[in-house]
Amino acid sequence: MSKQAQQELIARRRKARHYALQALYQWHMAGATTTDIEAEFRTDYDFSVVDLEYFQALIHGVPPLVDELDVLLEPLLDRELRELDPIERSLLRMGGFELRDRIDVPYRVVINESVALAKKFGAAESYKYINGVLDKLARQLRGPEVSAGR
Repeated sequence: MSKQAQQELIARRRKARHYALQALYQWHMAGATTTDIEAEFRTDYDFSVVDLEYFQALIHGVPPLVDELDVLLEPLLDRELRELDPIERSLLRMGGFELRDRIDVPYRVVINESVALAKKFGAAESYKYINGVLDKLARQLRGPEVSAGR
């Protein structure tokens, strides 16, 4: 893959995560189906600059696994998951899904992208919390990759 194609993929994935976070927040808050939310997003936003397949993987992959993801995350938290801001909760679930089920994505990318989204959408210092929790989860789920420093 050429450097330009790689940069384009990175930008398309970044946009997919951006919209997926918003969609998962909407799913959490409004309780609409992910199919309805996807249709709304595809109507309202320009998806020519989005990795649609990745967006779909996130918004349709996270909700059915919420209970499993929460079980992974809860021991790493300093408070109850339900006490977290809905943006933080959605980000941790999305990052947890990527760390667990998208091993094609390096753990550092998952953490860095989640931190960037926390800086954009979360409370002032929430990015530090997101970073710390996902770092611990990466060590559990991807120990060899983390140890290798990749």
